[in-house]
Amino acid sequence: MLADSGFEASHETSSPTDIVVVNTCGFIGDAKEESVNTILEQVEAKNLGHIKELYVMGCLSERYRQDLQKELPEVDRFYGKFDWTSLVTDLTRRHPGAISYDRVITTPSHHAYLKIAEGCNRFCAFCAIPLITGRYKSRPIEEIEEEVRTLVARGVKEFNVIAQDLSGYGQDLYGELKLPALVDRLADIDGVKWIRLHYAYPTEFPRGLLDVMARRENVCTYLDIALQHISDNVLNNMRRHISADETRSLLAEMRRKVPGIHIRTTLMVGFPGETDEDFNELLDFVKEQRFERMGAFAYCEEDDTFAARNYTDNVPEDVKQERLDRLMALQEEISMEIQQEKVGKTLEVVIDREEDDFYIARTQWDSPEVDPEVLVKKTRELQPGMFCNVLITEAMPFELIAIPE
Repeated sequence: MLADSGFEASHETSSPTDIVVVNTCGFIGDAKEESVNTILEQVEAKNLGHIKELYVMGCLSERYRQDLQKELPEVDRFYGKFDWTSLVTDLTRRHPGAISYDRVITTPSHHAYLKIAEGCNRFCAFCAIPLITGRYKSRPIEEIEEEVRTLVARGVKEFNVIAQDLSGYGQDLYGELKLPALVDRLADIDGVKWIRLHYAYPTEFPRGLLDVMARRENVCTYLDIALQHISDNVLNNMRRHISADETRSLLAEMRRKVPGIHIRTTLMVGFPGETDEDFNELLDFVKEQRFERMGAFAYCEEDDTFAARNYTDNVPEDVKQERLDRLMALQEEISMEIQQEKVGKTLEVVIDREEDDFYIARTQWDSPEVDPEVLVKKTRELQPGMFCNVLITEAMPFELIAIPE
């Protein structure tokens, strides 16, 4: 969109630039803090004359625009989460150019994120996303297919499919869950090498998706599904509408129908009312399930959510941190064991970039920026965007070492 309006767009560039757009997140406390710190860094750069114009948009701006305008007058303008068109229109007025809107890829040219829906209807007790994004809105299948074909023509081979709630895709538009049908149709498009799925919701998960994953070679055997907890007490208070038994049954079906699937999940500690017994149940669950990929965070009260209105944030911060540290230490041990199992195996990887001593690559089970990377020794010349087989020779908790075959 920006490039086709006469601007050169880049992501987190270190090169000199006149205009900076900060796209913020307002989901959890850490993300909000990171967003504010990034804005402050750019305000300082503007005050020093390193940049000329500064714009802020995204979830944080959508939710706290008036407060931010008062506190940060150096920002030229704040926009909401969905105001890309307004931003581009304002920029083209200040910097006349040919106004036509199209997507620019700021990731490496061989992979792209593909958003299939916006919003969420789940209203979990802790979550502000429905308050920021509004009700669930699916994109039409044909529109998504056309975007993928366009991106393939530009050289994109890997698509990371995202939504705040993948599981609900299609219900609003077609009257039924359509994620399996959508993924099946995307897998038919020539040039699509990998499709990776992010942010499924366990309640009302479309089980037919597992059949598609097992059947289609270009659908990665990887699923990001946020489970949050396993204690029925905590799940009920979180308003997750799923039980511990139902969660285990779903995970067992995933592993039965999709052999070798790598499951990424997110868990939360310190939710109001979480007892030592609840937390120990969560630890036992992680030991039992041995998630290939896992992230976790401590509960942080979000304004206007059900939890903020109805619960007392009664788990002390030091207890939250201690639980988080224990959980992540356990996961590091599990990750090391799972990584070690890959030593001696030949795996297909995609080369993301070149560094001094290694090519940096990923397997089908590694989402960009959040999952482990494969450090490929430079025994022969490889290029970013290339898919190749490598032999895994060493393992670390969050990295693998390999040589090209």
